[in-house]
Amino acid sequence: MQSASVLRLLDRWRWLKPMFVIGYEFVMAVVFSMPRFRALNALKSAFLRLNGARIGRRVTYYPGVWITPGRNLRIGDDVDLAVGVLIESAGGVEIGDRALIGHGVKIIADNHVIPAGRGRIFGAGSVRKPIRIGSDVWIGANCVVLAGTTIGEGAVVGAGSVVTRDVEPYSVVAGSPARVLRVRD
Repeated sequence: MQSASVLRLLDRWRWLKPMFVIGYEFVMAVVFSMPRFRALNALKSAFLRLNGARIGRRVTYYPGVWITPGRNLRIGDDVDLAVGVLIESAGGVEIGDRALIGHGVKIIADNHVIPAGRGRIFGAGSVRKPIRIGSDVWIGANCVVLAGTTIGEGAVVGAGSVVTRDVEPYSVVAGSPARVLRVRD
């Protein structure tokens, strides 16, 4: 009997979680639409820290960056996130020091499950895998970095690439899927 009353109470308050999510998204959209002045970048870092992220010093956020949910995120010192960067950090995202993340880059550490047979995709769940981006990495404009990948220190990912596998340190990769073009000497 007692568990039934708890379930009724929870059912009455089920609207609360979506309100928190919508509230987070609204505040984030406002905060991250601001210009990249030093004081405003400090405000953006503080907002992410309040949501469980570990943020280094002197991170630059251009307007239009979208980071959700914020927890499971670690950004090193002197990282530059350009216009339109999207980071989905539920599976864990780590970005090393002095990384350059180009315009429109998507870093996605969470992916939908494809159900067996002809099962419904909606509600099938998700798989969360961490993404690790080393120090001194440059990810060119409009790249997609998928869950479970590591981009090694000093690597360069050419514009428009899709990273589906690990990238060795100091490699230059490009394409969809990204393939090694050369190794930096």
